[in-house]
Amino acid sequence: MDIFKETQRFVLNAAGEKRIIGRSVFGRELYALKIGSGSPVGIAQYAIHGREYITAKLAFYHAQRGVAAGSVWIIPLTNPDGALLSQKGVNSAPQNMRKNLIALNRGSTDFSLWKANGRGVDPNVNFDARWGEGVNNVFAAGSENYVGEAPFSEPESRALKAFTEEIFPQYTLSFHTKGEEIYWRFSQTGMRTYRDYALAKALSASTGYPLGDASDSCGGYKDWCVEALSVPAFTIETGREEAAHPLKEAELKDIVKKCGNAVYDLSLAVKNAHGTIVRRK
Repeated sequence: MDIFKETQRFVLNAAGEKRIIGRSVFGRELYALKIGSGSPVGIAQYAIHGREYITAKLAFYHAQRGVAAGSVWIIPLTNPDGALLSQKGVNSAPQNMRKNLIALNRGSTDFSLWKANGRGVDPNVNFDARWGEGVNNVFAAGSENYVGEAPFSEPESRALKAFTEEIFPQYTLSFHTKGEEIYWRFSQTGMRTYRDYALAKALSASTGYPLGDASDSCGGYKDWCVEALSVPAFTIETGREEAAHPLKEAELKDIVKKCGNAVYDLSLAVKNAHGTIVRRK
């Protein structure tokens, strides 16, 4: 079963509040599932990069594991078009888009390493947080790293922005592959730096992953949450660095072993922050 159908089936059969927060370039639903109740409220999103679709299955585990405190909205498949291009190839796209997609993929019909959405834009560099300033950003459509014509030019990033502004969470998590690192730093100053560092250390203790430096990366969902909303936001790169993209199903057991409690443990750490999560309205 393809990862979109698997996600759809999981969400629709799960207990809890469900939302369709938007649609992809090709019209596929972007699902959100609420686990738990009350505060603190978090958002955990997965598979914003196409070839990282294995993280959607980590989302299923997190939904079943639940949270230690409050509630979390789980968005298992933020970029379904990109995920299906990576998993199933160009025939997963509408027929009238296939020729252009192959051109964007440098003439290749092998889409296994595709990160972008259905228009060749990377949704995770399409947020308005030092947009276009990342070291690896590119400025033409393709399989990866294209920032888009403007911040929030893409339906996936717009949907995630609107939903996040509506929920106004007290923390966010983004699950990627690969490298087994946690990124937390962006534009924090003063007490926010100490607050977010303490929560990042809690995530590190939960996963066994070290804290990494992503200072040359901009325009991501984490970056925007930190800069625009002043909330703690974290990117977790799951999976061994030695594993090849897209990570195989065999890697999932180790990912779950290390990251299976990440959402659960962070919810408790945020609760125990004792009101230090002051969000910008």
